[in-house]
Amino acid sequence: MSTSTGVRSTLARSLLILSGGSGSMTAEVDRRLRAAFSDSLVLDFDPDHDFREHITAEARVVVAGGDGTVGFVCRALIDSRRTLGIIPLGTYNNFARALGLPAQPGPATRVARSGVPHKITVGRVNGTPFLEAAAIGMFGAAIDFGEAVKDRAFGELGRKLAVISGARPFRYEITGDLEAHGSALSLVFANTPSTGAAIAVGDATPVDRTLELAVHAGSSRHDILGRLLSGKMPVARERPLEMGFRFREISVTTRPMVQVYADNQKAGRTPATILADSGALNVLLPRRTRAKRR
Repeated sequence: MSTSTGVRSTLARSLLILSGGSGSMTAEVDRRLRAAFSDSLVLDFDPDHDFREHITAEARVVVAGGDGTVGFVCRALIDSRRTLGIIPLGTYNNFARALGLPAQPGPATRVARSGVPHKITVGRVNGTPFLEAAAIGMFGAAIDFGEAVKDRAFGELGRKLAVISGARPFRYEITGDLEAHGSALSLVFANTPSTGAAIAVGDATPVDRTLELAVHAGSSRHDILGRLLSGKMPVARERPLEMGFRFREISVTTRPMVQVYADNQKAGRTPATILADSGALNVLLPRRTRAKRR
């Protein structure tokens, strides 16, 4: 992080993090945000610098950016006493939409200043946190590919596409809150209705205390890959195959061992333990939000 309001000798109780590369960030939006949080320390987003060095243990942190920036800041605040405000400025804003946050900067700013703190759920797969979804198998590789397209990492596309093309069905066994076994191309564990490039994965939201399991999450490799390449992603109401199974903690074994993903990051291989860590993050939400107990 680089400070844009000068160096302070004391730790700040309120921090605004701005991502200048976000899709909806303009000079006017930047100006309005700085004015709205004139009482806060303002930092430009820099993943190579720990913003927590500048704030107190109970500070309010507001992040203005897309899913990548929001995810980075959220992960840094998990299991802390700090409160998080989110102003979504990205292309998809999966996490912010799942929380019911306003899509426009003005209303979102008002929530970040005067919203109600809510303890929300973060998923964990083998201890690695995820905000949107974890996946076992091809769906996770497809999300990884979609993120590379979104980030214009064209040098990575060929290798990531080969992983999708080479994916094969695997045998799985699930124990814990759910008991199941069978064969699948993918298993997806959702904390938000959509993930990646707005691909529908379920009805779960981080306000729930459970995650949601989807089996297959697409009829075939060609189905998911075609949607990624065409940009014609289903809306969150269009449900993937065999979904709606709610759980708080399960364990998954597969034959053969399969790659595991936490959001778009690799998180080892199976076996995997997936759990809903309810209350892991304290987020400012609109006053109308009511916590669910599912």
